[in-house]
Amino acid sequence: MQRRIILTGSNGLLGQKIVNLLADRVNTQLIATGRGINRHPIREGYLYQNLDLNDEEGWATLFETFQPTELIHTAAITQVDQCEVDRDICDAINVKAVETLAKFCKKHNTRLIHISTDFVFDGENGPYKEIDPPNPLSYYGHSKLKAENEIIQSGVDYAILRTMLLYGVTPGMSRSNLVLWVRKSLMEGTPIKVVGDQFRCPTLAEDLARATVSAITSDAKGLFHVSGAEMMSIIDIAYTVADFWKLDRSLISETDSLSLNQKAKRPPKTGFVILKAQTELNYRPHSLEQGLALVNRQLKEGWG
Repeated sequence: MQRRIILTGSNGLLGQKIVNLLADRVNTQLIATGRGINRHPIREGYLYQNLDLNDEEGWATLFETFQPTELIHTAAITQVDQCEVDRDICDAINVKAVETLAKFCKKHNTRLIHISTDFVFDGENGPYKEIDPPNPLSYYGHSKLKAENEIIQSGVDYAILRTMLLYGVTPGMSRSNLVLWVRKSLMEGTPIKVVGDQFRCPTLAEDLARATVSAITSDAKGLFHVSGAEMMSIIDIAYTVADFWKLDRSLISETDSLSLNQKAKRPPKTGFVILKAQTELNYRPHSLEQGLALVNRQLKEGWG
């Protein structure tokens, strides 16, 4: 089968990992889209188009000309506090754009693979299964849940992959993540405060990228929870990073969520039950130690 895939957010960490898997893939044509220039160092084996998520006319033209069999939608505003303050922008990107893309997917019989978040839950009863009822605490979580519901109600053929605490490295990164922030801070001798009362399952970007592609090749449908398999407090993740790179863990001091005085509430304990992804997507996540070893090799090769 000849697949024609459109990818949004191709300049992001996850987007670049997906490009790595799909560029030059047999029987696959890929159009990667993002804002501004293509920041991926690999420029062959796929096409790139600068296309804003809210350019409805541009998306209509792309769907008409390319007739995609699948759309992988990774682009979103994921800055939780920004979403709490700039709610109109959050709605435009995280909800309205999804509604538009789902409409075009329905019109052109395109499968939609959408990336969502653990922040659709309140964190009171983690780890969560796909059947557990959402209850977001933040406007970001509300926007992502609303997007999920827009997709489900659109009648489009879809798979929604919820994930959490993504980490990794790729050339030309525009944003950091927890692992890289802790490593950089400690290497520079900068003391950092890290919360001890939030618990997550850190997720390697390569693992989520493989699960996303698997959702296409296995014709997976419905909701999937895709994360690392280890539940850890944020501070324990930071300590693991320090120990892996033999950095000074005494620079890390514990704080709590209230003391950070962040604009948006975070769920205290999420985590996922990933059995469905393991069964239907053949999902096999790296441990955090294995993921850090991969990141270390990539850093030694000049990534990041």
